[in-house]
Amino acid sequence: MEVLGIDIGGSGIKGAPVNCETGELTRERYRIPTPQPATPESVANTVKKLVKHFNWQGNIGCGFPAVVQNQIVRTAANIDNSWIGVNAGALFAEKSKMPTVVSNDADAAGLAEIHFGAGKDEKGVVLVVTVGTGIGSALFVDGCLVPNTEFGHLLFKETIAEKWASDAVRKKEDLSWKQWAKRFSEYLQHVERLTWPNKIIIGGGVSKKSHKYLSEIKIQTEIVEAKLLNNAGIIGAAMSAVSI
Repeated sequence: MEVLGIDIGGSGIKGAPVNCETGELTRERYRIPTPQPATPESVANTVKKLVKHFNWQGNIGCGFPAVVQNQIVRTAANIDNSWIGVNAGALFAEKSKMPTVVSNDADAAGLAEIHFGAGKDEKGVVLVVTVGTGIGSALFVDGCLVPNTEFGHLLFKETIAEKWASDAVRKKEDLSWKQWAKRFSEYLQHVERLTWPNKIIIGGGVSKKSHKYLSEIKIQTEIVEAKLLNNAGIIGAAMSAVSI
């Protein structure tokens, strides 16, 4: 089945139709900068533009940077606070005129990696960590998702973890990859002690640059880059909307 997958991030909103049986994008990915401020109305209008770009008729799945329970947004870190309490699924469905499902963006990316990427057929506990504007997480036990873990929002180093170790912080503070890797390694050591995973998969924007930092990460757990790289969020979002 083909579904339009949309990944809503702090800096960009990107999407593409996905073959949910193979995990492959069937058309070239299209990206629009995230509107500022990222209010419900402005983000919903951007989603509508993506739908129009693909002339899409059918199910839509959206990965969203927040805790999402039963389609309702519960938190707002890299989006506008006005999102809290909004039924995002209903809003996007109204704008697009298509059936739409919304899930946490890191959970969506993790779902794709577990089915088609670096976590395929992996047993036990697997943690997917997505790093970009913020830090997202998706925790799986024998392939089953524990939703909305949001380990990027753990209190760490007297702040929120993603405000100390995200890729956006690396750029803002002009850290070298080695300097950033030291921070990220300390953060992963902390998460490792909380979850004791069999494998950690690194996704998000930094997954394309793993050769610059992965060898500097000092943890006990096996750590690998995401195979689906920055397309994982799109693929997983589409998968979540197969059976609306």
